[in-house]
This record gives sequence, structure tokens and C-alpha cells, in this order.
Amino acid sequence: MKDYPTRLPFHTNANYVQVPKAYLQKLELLRYSESTIKVYTYLFRQFMGYCAENHLKIDSVTKPQVEAYFTHSIKAKKISASTQNQTINAIKFYFEHVKGGERMAYELERPRKVVTLPKVLSEQEVGAILRVTNNKKHKTMLCLMYSAGLRVSELLRLTITDIDSQRMLIYVRGAKGNKDRTTILSEKVLLMLRDYFKVYRPKDWLFEGPKHTQYSAGSIRKVFRRSMLAARVHKKLTLHSLRHSFATHLLEHGTNLRYIQALLGHNSSKTTEIYTHVTKIGVDKIASPIDRLTDV
Repeated sequence: MKDYPTRLPFHTNANYVQVPKAYLQKLELLRYSESTIKVYTYLFRQFMGYCAENHLKIDSVTKPQVEAYFTHSIKAKKISASTQNQTINAIKFYFEHVKGGERMAYELERPRKVVTLPKVLSEQEVGAILRVTNNKKHKTMLCLMYSAGLRVSELLRLTITDIDSQRMLIYVRGAKGNKDRTTILSEKVLLMLRDYFKVYRPKDWLFEGPKHTQYSAGSIRKVFRRSMLAARVHKKLTLHSLRHSFATHLLEHGTNLRYIQALLGHNSSKTTEIYTHVTKIGVDKIASPIDRLTDV
């Protein structure tokens, strides 16, 4: 079992709450992703800390007491809609999967998920960011992310054998939802990868940090921010915007939405359809009505 952060300091004293090992074991047994395990563990220990501070025994806590915790979290902590949903799931997981209790419906409205449009870069902005990234490893990493529509976690888990130069494919293993998929390998990026390999000679991971450890997400995010500043791209974007830009630019150049869905690894076409709201297809052919006014 991996070592996840399982202890939460109280606000009132120096004691600690320990998340039950059975909770972690069950999450791993059911093959939840590492990121989900971290989130569930964090949220459940928050709940355990609340119970301890209010002298509640976790295994005998009542339904109204759980509902009171949600009310407390929403009002006092002002948690977001997504965090509220994840908290519900983390607590239900303990009582239903770990303790084997019946499915419980709490008297609490699950908030609607806020739908936000993905933030994308123009092709010119992507080009400017990549051109100012001079370090060979950093440039190859950013180019690979954009060219294949990878999440940062997927990029960092790549091994040398995941690059199939014969079929021009990249194997993405254990992606979000524990799914494997393939995505496209750019000929230009393949040449960059070969040049990069000659210099860095990675052993275990395709991109490695010191002593052949897995390269860190924080480091490549810093690289992206520095390159954005150097390229004078002053948008409030994250590294994930390269994946959004990959999908949007493919759509704008006529790639079928179903193919984009497969390349991104989306379960539902509805998830991929959000890119139709940020593409400029057709919009550049529409003239604003104010342009027809001559006396403004």
C-alpha cells in the first residue's frame, strides 16, 4: 500500500486523526486513481477532524450529523460545488464500501457542476511559447504535450517503450479513470525526442529529474509559466491549456469530433463537445451588426 498523507492536525490541540488503513486499502483494491485516493483521503480526514472536535465517534455518527457537517463546510469553509460533491463521495465511500453499510441518500442537494469553457491559446501563441523555450528537455516536453493532447500526469508517466515510432503512436497507460489509450505521435516531435534522447539518455521514465527520478509536475509548470512570460503571452492560463489548445486547433482544422474524443480519452462525446464553444469555426465569417452602422 502506498504512503498517502493520512493525518490531519486539529485546530484545537496537537493530537492527530489517523485515517483507517482499511479506507486506503479499499480505495486501492477498487483501483481508484492515485489522485482520487489523495483527494478522498484529504476530504475524509477533514470530516474525521470535525467529528473529533465535536466529540463524535466516526462509526456511530448519525445521518443528521453528517448533514450538519456539510452545512458547516458550505457556510464556514465556503467550499466549492465540486469540493462539496467530492466530500459527499469520500464520506459515502467509508460508510458504504469500507463499513459495508446500505447506500445512504443525504438530505442535501448536490450542487450543479459549474460548466466553464476551456481556456485556449491561439496557434501563434503556442508557437511563440515553444520558440522561447530553449532548454532541449523542456521544449520537447511542452511540444509533446501540445502535439498529442496529453495531461501533465500522462506526460510524466511515459516510458521510452510508450513511444511507437513504427506506428507513429503514443501509448498512454493508466490515464484518468485507469484507462489506456493511444494518441498521435508527430513526426516533428519524434525527431525532437530522438535528439533529446541522445543528450539525456533517460533510463526509467521518458523525462527524468535528478538521479533518474520521475520528473515533477511542479517543475514543468514553472517552465511553462516562464516561457509564457518570455513570449509575452499575458493570459491567465495553466499548463493544461496546451491540451485544450490541441483539441481546439484540431477541430478548427476539420478533424472529426469523434476522433478528437478518442485522442483525448473522453468517455462521453459531451465532454469533447465543449470545444465547439471556443472554436472560431464560422465565427470569423459573421459580421457584427455594429459594423453595418455608418454613423457611430
